[in-house]
Amino acid sequence: MPLSTTAELVAAAARRGGAVAALNVITLEHVEAVLRGAERAGRPVILQISENAVAFREGRAAPLAAAARAAAESARVGVALHLDHVKSGALLRTAEQCGFSSVMVDASHLPYAENTAVTRDAAAWAHARGIWVEAELGEVGGKDGQGPLDAHDPGARTDPAEAARFVAETGVDALAVAIGSSHAMTSRTARLDHGLLRRLHGEVPVPLVLHGSSGVPDAELAAAVANGIAKVNFGTALNAALTGAVRAKLAADPEVVDPRRYLAGGREAMAEVAATLVGVVSGAFGTAGGGDGERLPEAVH
Repeated sequence: MPLSTTAELVAAAARRGGAVAALNVITLEHVEAVLRGAERAGRPVILQISENAVAFREGRAAPLAAAARAAAESARVGVALHLDHVKSGALLRTAEQCGFSSVMVDASHLPYAENTAVTRDAAAWAHARGIWVEAELGEVGGKDGQGPLDAHDPGARTDPAEAARFVAETGVDALAVAIGSSHAMTSRTARLDHGLLRRLHGEVPVPLVLHGSSGVPDAELAAAVANGIAKVNFGTALNAALTGAVRAKLAADPEVVDPRRYLAGGREAMAEVAATLVGVVSGAFGTAGGGDGERLPEAVH
C-alpha cells in the first residue's frame, strides 16, 4: 500500500486512545523485521532513520530511505518514514527528496533560547514542504557556569509551562518529553514520572513523544500511553535482539561464513521484539512481560 504519513498515524492512534510505535532502522534487515513485526501485531508503524544511522551509511540518507519505502509499499499495515534526531541542516534539507513525511529536529542539547530559534527555523522550512515536525525539550541547565542538561541525562525533566511556551514559539507538531527514560538502555528498569506526564499532557497542545523506550517495561509503556504519550520510539531493543541472535549462531557454528545463515535468525529475533513492542504501545497485546530488571532479548525466543 502507499506510504502513510507520520501525522496520519499519530492522529489515528490518538483517536483510538493508543500510540504508534516508531522503530529505528539501520540495515535492510531492520526494515524487514519491523514490517514483519507490525504485520503480526496488525498495527501501523513508523520506520525511523536517524542522523547516526545516516552517518553509518556513509552520510547518505537516500539509499536506506529508498529501500525502506520499497519494502513499506508491500506491507499489509500502514507505514510512515521519519528522519530522526536531526542536528545537521544539510541532512534536514534532504528530507523531502528522500520521502520522509516527518523529521525530529534535535536541538535539545542547546540552551532554551537557542533550541527555540533553531527549532522554529527548521519547522518553518519543513512546514513549507508539508513535513511534520517533532522536537525535544528537557531540563535546561546553565546554572553556575554549567552547560545545558541534555534531555536524556539522568535527572532531566521537561517543565510543563516551558514546554507549552516552546510549542507556541516554535510551531512544532509534536514534542518529545523527558520523563525518566534514557537512550541506549539494555535493561528494562526505567521508571517514568507519570504525574509529570499527566501535567504535560494537560498543558501541551500537541502530541507527546517518548524517546529511549527500549529501557521501559511494558506496564510502564502502557501507562505512559494512557497518560498521554502518542508516539513511542525504540532502537536499542532491535539491536540487542539482532546482536544476540547473531552471536549465538556464530558461537554454535563457528565455521559459518554465509551472512544469510546468521542474519536470518537475527532478522527474526528483531521481528519478534518489534511485534511485541508495536502491540504493547498500540493496545493490541496488553502488557505481559517487561517486568523489573528484565533484560532486552539477546537471542531468538
